[in-house]
Amino acid sequence: MATETENKPVVAGEEEKKVEQAAVAATVTEAAPAAGDKAAAGGGEAAAGGDAADKKTEEKPATGESAPGGDGGDGATSSDATAAAPAKKEKEVKPTVHKVNFEKDVVYLYQFTRTPMLPSISPFCLKVETWLRLAGLKYENIDHKLKLRSKKGQLPFVEVNGEEIADSTIIMQELATRYDKDLDAALTQEQRNIAHAMISMLENHLVWVVLSWRSKNTEQMLKGYKINLQHALGSRLPNALLNFFFKFQFSRKCFQGAKKVKAQGLGVHKPEEIEEFGRKDLKVLSELLADKPFFFGDEPTTLDCVAFSVLAQIHFILDEVKYGLKEFMQENCPNLVGHVSRIKERCFPDWEDICTKLDLNAHIPKPEPETKENKEGADTEKTAEQDKNESEKELEKDNSNEKSEKKEEPEKVVEENKEKEEAAAK
Repeated sequence: MATETENKPVVAGEEEKKVEQAAVAATVTEAAPAAGDKAAAGGGEAAAGGDAADKKTEEKPATGESAPGGDGGDGATSSDATAAAPAKKEKEVKPTVHKVNFEKDVVYLYQFTRTPMLPSISPFCLKVETWLRLAGLKYENIDHKLKLRSKKGQLPFVEVNGEEIADSTIIMQELATRYDKDLDAALTQEQRNIAHAMISMLENHLVWVVLSWRSKNTEQMLKGYKINLQHALGSRLPNALLNFFFKFQFSRKCFQGAKKVKAQGLGVHKPEEIEEFGRKDLKVLSELLADKPFFFGDEPTTLDCVAFSVLAQIHFILDEVKYGLKEFMQENCPNLVGHVSRIKERCFPDWEDICTKLDLNAHIPKPEPETKENKEGADTEKTAEQDKNESEKELEKDNSNEKSEKKEEPEKVVEENKEKEEAAAK
């Protein structure tokens, strides 16, 4: 299961607001139905263009042309057909990924932007990033300002070696197979069965309990996660206006969270009943974890990734915002709070940088800032140049003085000789 939303093109002018409204709602809408694939539509257009070219070639008159399919025929017609074939082939060869200049075996992750409270408010995006860090795979987040979606209309999705992989579960399974990174390799079949059941409960039930609260408390949700829509969308519109669009879109339009929760089945219940469902899920997880560091022992598995990604949505809500499930987990399931902390410390040592700087790639070492060095180098160069100029000036001054002295010396000799002659005459 993964976050899905309609894949809309990036537009400008008056259409910009519509795109931003859709992107705003997508930040918390976890399972919207995907629209048609634009890439496929583009391919259809290319194919249509190719058919048109063929038709045009067929209609072109030729002299001495043999019957269709026969040997020989007009040379011009043959060259036209040959010219048309490469043109058609060029249309078919199009980049199938957004990251064209990719590095081999680097996983490019497309997800939501950061928030000051946790790396992602999408449990599915957080799940994939946590898994990538546990697996030790080299990855890079792509800052797309919520403009892109997979061909399935989903976030997250990844691109590896020019290939797109969508849906969080499929991403993890595919990468685990390719790079031999199965976190569950040491589990027994019984443990695998338990993990499957718990993951299903987390992603198909507890996530919807959280989404139900978000959909009915949009203002509290924005405050609880300190979401800055202006940063998240890369928009220049005022936050107040973006917040208005968010509330309007999320509560009234096709991205309406409450409708999705209702369609899932939970939405028909009262808020207190839905919260009670969530409490029971937390209690089951707490009893399974018991006093172990991770669900199946000393090392984290896929279940730990999924549990962390969902529990973090509950735990990392601003204390000023009252949320019943957070209070219940703190008071009745302290071992789950400890589990969240252990995964955070193990997988996200750069958590503070992520949440304070909202850096998508805080895990990638940054090059040393060149500004200071360049400035020092420039200053050194400037000083050297100044010294050189001063030396040249002093040299010029010395030369000038020397010339002046040489000029004065003959005049002095002449004057002395004149004085001697006058004295002799007397």
